[in-house]
Amino acid sequence: MDATAAPQGMGQAGRPAAGRPGQAPLQIVCIEDEEDDVELLRLSLLRGGVAADIRRVADEAGLRRELLSPPDLLLCDYSMPGFSAERALALLAEGPHDVPLVVVTRAIGEEAVVRLFRAGAKDYVAKDKLALLPSVIDRVLRARALEQERRRTAEQLGAAYDRLRLLSARVVNAQERERALIARELHDGLGQLLTGIVIHLHAAARSGDPEDARRFAERAAGLAQEAIQQVKSLSFDLRPAQLELLGFSAAVQATVERRLEHSGIAGYVRVRGVDDARRGRAQQSVALRILQEALTNVVRHAQARTVVVRLRFAGSQRLVMTVADDGRGFDVARTLAGGVSEKNLGLYGMAERAELVGGRLRWRSSLGRGTVLQLFIA
Repeated sequence: MDATAAPQGMGQAGRPAAGRPGQAPLQIVCIEDEEDDVELLRLSLLRGGVAADIRRVADEAGLRRELLSPPDLLLCDYSMPGFSAERALALLAEGPHDVPLVVVTRAIGEEAVVRLFRAGAKDYVAKDKLALLPSVIDRVLRARALEQERRRTAEQLGAAYDRLRLLSARVVNAQERERALIARELHDGLGQLLTGIVIHLHAAARSGDPEDARRFAERAAGLAQEAIQQVKSLSFDLRPAQLELLGFSAAVQATVERRLEHSGIAGYVRVRGVDDARRGRAQQSVALRILQEALTNVVRHAQARTVVVRLRFAGSQRLVMTVADDGRGFDVARTLAGGVSEKNLGLYGMAERAELVGGRLRWRSSLGRGTVLQLFIA
């Protein structure tokens, strides 16, 4: 979230807790039936150096009108003909009004003061002690600013927790998809080859013809070579050896060559900046997996002739990887609309990988004009 908390001592809409000369005046609504008492309040604030615009209301209808555009503060007499501070507090409680109310009245009993505070009044000032009013207003508005900041912080923490929970669920889903993919590769590829090896070795052992036995053994050896290649390919996809031995740029070059091999698509890698060995291996691994998925999409769907991968390094952390092809392109907004589905599972998977390491993905594409994928990792 980009919302920032108001600094301590700030009132509604970013005003200082108490308006001072040269600053925007506080907007105060005074609920009072005596105009002379309102003038005394105004004079007290003026003497205390508080700049304020004071508007008087004397009944419930007037207060409801003022609450349509909430002021910074309410000053309310305890009891008036047909209205009271307790009724004003009840009106505030009816809606989402974050307007503090200070009771300014003649001396009242302790029980009445307790009832007012329980109903939501923020403070109480006797009319014969109006010199205290500026400091009370300042304290009340500062307390409200702190409460608003606490609420914003709680909302931000709640939003961060919800996002973390969603991201954790995505991590689990991504891991499960990876496991399913590896299991399928092992079962459909390597498992079939190993089964074929066993069958041919048994056939060679049971054959009474030396020539047939030799042929079965050669076929088993050929299947074993295919199995070795599949293991190497699966190992490369999971983590290219070049990443540890030669660095990220070399691993990218090897990935491009391997993925585009036999596809008829020309691949090029362009590097700007220094491939710093201190850059996080987790980030590099994620970038490689995203590159693998992007190149697979190009081979399967893009009908492209050329793919260019650009790497831009800035310092020891920042990485920008761009994968651009001249294929048929696609409608990005339409493909991603409606959440995760079979048609966009790969795209969402790449985005989730990027989020896991604090990165983000961006696609630019249009029909007939190719596709550009950019990965930003700070």
